[in-house]
Amino acid sequence: MELAFERLNAEARRDGVQQAVVGAVVQHDGKVLLLQRPEAEFMGGIFELPSGKVEAGETLDAALIREVKEETGLDIASIRDYLGSFDYTSDSGRNSRQFNFAVDVNTPEPVELQEHDAYTWTSLTEELPVTDAVKDVLSKYRELHGA
Repeated sequence: MELAFERLNAEARRDGVQQAVVGAVVQHDGKVLLLQRPEAEFMGGIFELPSGKVEAGETLDAALIREVKEETGLDIASIRDYLGSFDYTSDSGRNSRQFNFAVDVNTPEPVELQEHDAYTWTSLTEELPVTDAVKDVLSKYRELHGA
C-alpha cells in the first residue's frame, strides 16, 4: 500500500492541495466510531471520523496511526482499505484533502477522547449525523465490507 500512499500525495500536490488530512473508519461489531467536535470549534457539534492533519515529512499511514491514537487512545492494528478522499477549505482557508481509510484496532475500548466532546458507535444502517462527504466515505465502506 506504500506506493498508493505516495501516489495519493503526488495527486494532492498536483491538484494544489495545501494540507493533507487523514481519516479513519474504525469498525467494531457492525458499528463505526464517530467523534463529536467541540461546539466552539470550526464546524462545532458535528460528528466526524477520527481524523487530523498530516505533519510535514510524515507519511499518510504514520499520520493515520498517530491521529487515531491522539484522538481516541486506540491503536491501529492494520490499515485495510483506501475509501476515497474529499476536498474542503479549512478554518484557516487552506485547500485541504482528507484521505480516508478503513482500519482495524487492537481493541475498541476504552475510547479516550482528547480533542472531542463525545463519541458514539453508530450502526451504518442508521441515519448518520455527519456531513455528506463523510456519508459518501461510509457508503464506500459499506460497499466494500457489506456492512
